[in-house]
Amino acid sequence: MTERTAARPSVRPRSGRRPLPPLIFLLVLAVAAAAVWWTVIRQDRALQAEEAAACAEAEEAPPALDPGTVSVRIFNATDEAGLAQRVSDQLGARGFTIGEVANDSSEREVQGVGEVRYGSRGRDQARFLGAYAPGVELHQDTRATSEVDLVLGPEFTGLAAEEEVAAAIEAGDDAPLGC
Repeated sequence: MTERTAARPSVRPRSGRRPLPPLIFLLVLAVAAAAVWWTVIRQDRALQAEEAAACAEAEEAPPALDPGTVSVRIFNATDEAGLAQRVSDQLGARGFTIGEVANDSSEREVQGVGEVRYGSRGRDQARFLGAYAPGVELHQDTRATSEVDLVLGPEFTGLAAEEEVAAAIEAGDDAPLGC
């Protein structure tokens, strides 16, 4: 048995097989794959954000309604006498159903052009009326009806021209699909 052990060569460590280069290659490959995925995800999120912004803009565009189906109460929150009656006459001439015309007796302080107050059932009517009075803010309250209030503020200068209203409503009809 001693002859066998003497004839057998001693075990040497394997040379030429270092594990470090393949590990470095795999690490570089993993970093490159992560960078590609990071770029794809960022671009996808940016595209989704753009689509959401386009949908939000389209969502804010007023719907096309028949003015006769919109019941409006008009309130004057300015010091200008007779403003609510003049606007009432103009909206009535454009086909709106006019309710009460008076000074604003609410506790809300109206600034800017004014505001359209509406309940949950009058959201579309409020957005439609907003096309006729550009710059008004929409304010949802707790009313249960679809009747809306146009409250004229100190910066109110007049109703929009029919062409401007038609352009605003048409912009809503051009909303991107999928919104």
